[in-house]
Amino acid sequence: MGTEDLIDFYTGSWIGGDRAAVRQLLSPEADIEWNLDSAVDDEELVRTLNRIALFADSVTVVSKACNDRGATVVYDCAAPFGIARVAEFVTVEHGRITEVRQVYDTVAIGRFFPGLVEDEYYDEYE
Repeated sequence: MGTEDLIDFYTGSWIGGDRAAVRQLLSPEADIEWNLDSAVDDEELVRTLNRIALFADSVTVVSKACNDRGATVVYDCAAPFGIARVAEFVTVEHGRITEVRQVYDTVAIGRFFPGLVEDEYYDEYE
């Protein structure tokens, strides 16, 4: 599978709520960072993406740029009261995702996805 196909499968998997597929694509040593308040690891990334997919009215890829080493993807996450934008920088090596850097519009996330990174919210959607 080429990088662009892998990225398309990854985005389609998390948007579709397929946590198992997302986990399969992530390298066990994947380096993951984001600008949300909580610490992040691969499990937290999968859980948060799944929560967004469950809560959002829709998640749309509005921009994608790929090369052999990875991609930059920008998403619009439509919630009941507005849209939050997320930018994601993904590195791919040997057919697995080895790095994920996510930049959230934290003001919009806080407003339109309240409690996204709070444990009480997590428990409700597990």
